[in-house]
Amino acid sequence: MRYDRQIILPEIGEEGQRKLQKAKVLIVGVGGLGSPIALYLAGAGVGYIGLADDDVVGISNLQRQVLYSEKELGKPKAVCAAERLSALNSEIKVAHYPTRLTENNARDIIREYDMVVDGCDNFTTRYLINDICIEQGKPYIYGAICGFEGQVSVFNYGSRKKSYRDLYPDEEEMKRMPPPP
Repeated sequence: MRYDRQIILPEIGEEGQRKLQKAKVLIVGVGGLGSPIALYLAGAGVGYIGLADDDVVGISNLQRQVLYSEKELGKPKAVCAAERLSALNSEIKVAHYPTRLTENNARDIIREYDMVVDGCDNFTTRYLINDICIEQGKPYIYGAICGFEGQVSVFNYGSRKKSYRDLYPDEEEMKRMPPPP
């Protein structure tokens, strides 16, 4: 009964729901983008969700990062988000990594998942995710927002083996770009 509203959709159906329940999705960055993504994936019944973020909940987060509340100020986002998702849906498993993805830990963390959703806010992590997803043959779902504009793309999926570096080949150049007005 929990998933009836999406099972009735012909694009999902019972088979699609079984696939969602077996899926393992890593979300890197549970802030402005990762926060609603995590809620919707948990609500939809994605069976195993990993959350990687080294930041803590701040007062300025609360107006746009809907996973958090005032009682969680100063606490690790990944831990708070995992607790909230588990409370939303007790049928799923949630792992948390209150750390920044680095060359030392990213391969091992990403290896455990079917795909990676990028909600991070820095180019170094974004390029690292891209490179490891290519290396491990994992779909990489990228999103970014700035003000009222946003973009989203899926890389390294099926026969379309494109990467973030195809759009933005030079990480150092991206770091030097001035912020949008």
